[in-house]
Amino acid sequence: MKALCRTVVFVFSAAAVSSLPAYAQQYATPAPAPRTTSLPQLHALARGREIADRFMLGVSDEQRGDYASALPEFERVIALHPPEPKYSTALYDAGIAYANVHRLRDAARSFEAAIAADPGFLAAMANLVAVDIALGDTNGARSAADRFVRAAPDSARALYSRGLVALQQNDLATARADFSQLLRNDPKYALAHYDLGVTEARAGRWASAQREFALALDIAPAYARARFALGTVLLREGKRADARTAFEQVARDANGDVALQNLAQAMRDAIHAP
Repeated sequence: MKALCRTVVFVFSAAAVSSLPAYAQQYATPAPAPRTTSLPQLHALARGREIADRFMLGVSDEQRGDYASALPEFERVIALHPPEPKYSTALYDAGIAYANVHRLRDAARSFEAAIAADPGFLAAMANLVAVDIALGDTNGARSAADRFVRAAPDSARALYSRGLVALQQNDLATARADFSQLLRNDPKYALAHYDLGVTEARAGRWASAQREFALALDIAPAYARARFALGTVLLREGKRADARTAFEQVARDANGDVALQNLAQAMRDAIHAP
């Protein structure tokens, strides 16, 4: 049933884009410095100003998608080791930038450091799972996902992240439990129906798999991958005409997924028309 598998693509997006006002307040340029001749105080004031300025430059670069320029700004903030929550925030944004310039091992280390500095940093946990999966480190991804679920047991992203990793590890019991919990929380979550269908197909529970793929399509009729998976199950169940109809529709409605379109056409053409 390899046709039911799919590559998980994670999109790394800077948290600064969605929470810039909070970050701006956190890193706002300090008020005008009081008059002082104390060298330690002057040094501390200059350090605080540099941290604020460099962070805001890094945020601005990330917003423009210029992650290569953002990196040295965040790396300098990290080197200055500001107090929390500034330190873990800089580590997190450095991780985002590393991931976007394809330095995934550096990204993983940066997210780990952010979590060490702030054990409740859920966004860092989520992105660490994504990076570990991209690195092919399923054990690391599972460890991070388990931590994520422990920290946020009701989080849809935590459950979905661990479900995907469990599915990659062929831990079907955990994958089924996590996707089922997602669907109890939100029965209209088409993607969770699809992944639960994949889990059931892996376990050879074909009727359950067919039901989940059909539910995904009821919610999202244009969900081409779910329709392809449904066609695969229908073909296995001997429902050749229905399977051919499903593959024909996928070939028409692959939404720019050329590989899926070509595969659907091949599957359709391999089934003789009734």
